[in-house]
Amino acid sequence: MNTTIWNPLREMENLLNRYTQPTGRGFRAGDVDTEVSFAEWSPTVDIEENDESFLIRADIPGVDKKDIDVRLDNGVLSITGEKQVEKESGDGTKHHHTERYRGTFARRFTLPTAIKADKVVALYKDGVLSLTILKADEAKPKAIDIKVH
Repeated sequence: MNTTIWNPLREMENLLNRYTQPTGRGFRAGDVDTEVSFAEWSPTVDIEENDESFLIRADIPGVDKKDIDVRLDNGVLSITGEKQVEKESGDGTKHHHTERYRGTFARRFTLPTAIKADKVVALYKDGVLSLTILKADEAKPKAIDIKVH
């Protein structure tokens, strides 16, 4: 029979990690995440790849298009911006509980292959930023013809 020592702090840390994991902001003592070091939150992202391109979708609900910045520099894609704090209505309404993220956000991805930087298409609809990034011709898989002698 194995004896296990109960550590309530470890259980609390696991609980916090479980609730913060979808945002990429786990709670670990001494853990420094460079993306979150200057950002208040990180949007969740899906990345897909096929032979022709990458498709990246980032959930950024409630953010105005003018507050989103997408840059591609030396194979690193950066999505940064800010979700503005909603203005108080002035009618005496009290906020009792707030869970929605606000403030600055940032995500960075190093693309594994050469891409066509001038052919990136960005669409923003219903709070989802979709980026289609075409691969450069040299990055696409090529069939090699086998000759028989």
